[in-house]
Amino acid sequence: MSETFPYRLTRVGVVMTPEPGNDLEVEGVLNPGSGRGPDGELYLLPRLVAQGNVSRVGLARIVVEDGVPVAVEREGVVLEPDRGWERGAAHSGVEDPRITRIDALGLHVMTYVAYGPLGPRTAVAVSDDLREWRRLGPVTFDYDDTLDMDLGLFHNKDTVFFPTTIVAPDGRESFAVLHRPMWNIGETAPGEGIRVPAGVTDARHSIWISYVPVEEVERNLANLTRWGQHRFVAGPEFPFEELKIGGGPAPIRVPEGWLLLHHGVTGTIDSAFAQQQNVNYAAGAMILDADDPSVVLDRTPVPLLEPATEDERGGIVPNVVFPTAVEEIDGTHFVFYGMADSKIGVARLEHV
Repeated sequence: MSETFPYRLTRVGVVMTPEPGNDLEVEGVLNPGSGRGPDGELYLLPRLVAQGNVSRVGLARIVVEDGVPVAVEREGVVLEPDRGWERGAAHSGVEDPRITRIDALGLHVMTYVAYGPLGPRTAVAVSDDLREWRRLGPVTFDYDDTLDMDLGLFHNKDTVFFPTTIVAPDGRESFAVLHRPMWNIGETAPGEGIRVPAGVTDARHSIWISYVPVEEVERNLANLTRWGQHRFVAGPEFPFEELKIGGGPAPIRVPEGWLLLHHGVTGTIDSAFAQQQNVNYAAGAMILDADDPSVVLDRTPVPLLEPATEDERGGIVPNVVFPTAVEEIDGTHFVFYGMADSKIGVARLEHV
């Protein structure tokens, strides 16, 4: 790992805060997806949290002044928990959308957390205009006997597709997706405790990669939810990642390989499904190999961005910087991130 990571994040400001009097936002606006619409405009798709931690996905046009995102204009809700598998007996939500424009499909592909009867499960939806979304359903995982464990047994979050196809381990051109399995089955099946696949020696939440063959998706778009050829990518390694790590926005192709922003967590987690109060989320990054993104070439030993401002340190979940979207404006990349699970900030991504 290099002593100096070749990219940095610089705060720009706050672009979205809860709207006074809006019942859908009383518990925060946070962790957005993003994309460019057919009209050429850039949009955020924020997680909107109503009373009782019920989440929906909204749509908001990004207002740009002098090449910098400064605000948004709301345009309504585009996804809400109106399917049975997105609603539990005492909870519901469609949460933390990550959106990747995949030109090979001519579609925006959204991965999101469906908080339904079995807790948080990854689901996929697609759109050609960011407004109308078609659900493809919850994600399932191909069984791999060498792992001695079925990844479909576990909750999974922080999932995001690569924007271009990649050659999978079996040599087939594939769509690649990052995800983060959660090994504690005991959280939904009391007494089962933590189970890990063969070869896994660290039960902390880590980043994995899986693949979907292009030919299978061409045959049936719904196969975009069937992930296989699972590989470990990266786990907690540095002090700011002591508890766990998870992926952020869609990886960006850069000269060094694939640039992946991620979050690292320290502190104490009481329950994986509860809103936390004793954690610290900071933003780091890693460079993945261009041809085999399961290989990490470089990563940040310290955060690129950590909670420091009042908006990042105080909110529904204090001390959170959580990057989930990145967009290019006039040749500059801007990263959108959740601030203390309450507001949305933006930072400039620059090559050092």
